[in-house]
Amino acid sequence: MRPSGRDLSEMRAVSIETNVTKHAEGSCLIKIGDTHVLCTASLEDRVPPFIKGSGLGWVTAEYGMLPRSTGSRMRREATTGKQGGRTVEIQRLIGRSLRAGVDRVALGERQITVDCDVLQADGGTRCASITGGWVALRLAVNKLMKTGAIVTDPLITPVAAVSCGLYAGQAVLDLDYAEDSEAGVDGNFILRGDGRLIEVQMSAEGATFDRKQMDQLMDLAEAGVAQLVAAQKAAVA
Repeated sequence: MRPSGRDLSEMRAVSIETNVTKHAEGSCLIKIGDTHVLCTASLEDRVPPFIKGSGLGWVTAEYGMLPRSTGSRMRREATTGKQGGRTVEIQRLIGRSLRAGVDRVALGERQITVDCDVLQADGGTRCASITGGWVALRLAVNKLMKTGAIVTDPLITPVAAVSCGLYAGQAVLDLDYAEDSEAGVDGNFILRGDGRLIEVQMSAEGATFDRKQMDQLMDLAEAGVAQLVAAQKAAVA
């Protein structure tokens, strides 16, 4: 039995509210169970120096957790003068995941920065950030197309992510914190809407796993991402 009482293949409740901030070109508040993330997308008519003059666009991301997004207060990373290794790793993951669904030639020489701020954490914050980040990105690109700044849609396909793992010896979908903290194996699966894999992060936390179990987790991830993509499309329709 899962702590939440969910079936092994059952996602937490998913909701995506769009246009939640006044100034960002694209924004949404994504809630996956008790994990809530504010995602905003900002347009800039510039690109990093390493691609300047190439005609290619760029999508990047920043990620952070508010001090009381967790059970006890965390210090703001700004007070320490640098980002932690976990933060840097996650925001790089978000950026490269979103870029995998973008035609950077069609985007043109401009940058879109997706900011993901965790308001409340209960497991799967990086997956929620990627999923919500794509919605914010979609809304920002819609504005570019509406103004005629670009004529070809640069978003090839949605991008979404979900966690899967082995909890109490069973393959389960969409781990919350209670499961994540006790899972023998924990994984994050990032896929495009067309089913192609972008990245899989798997680690044996307290148990090893075999090929059959890996296949079970992959099947769960594909089903979970399909549900998330449906929610994304409904949110931006």
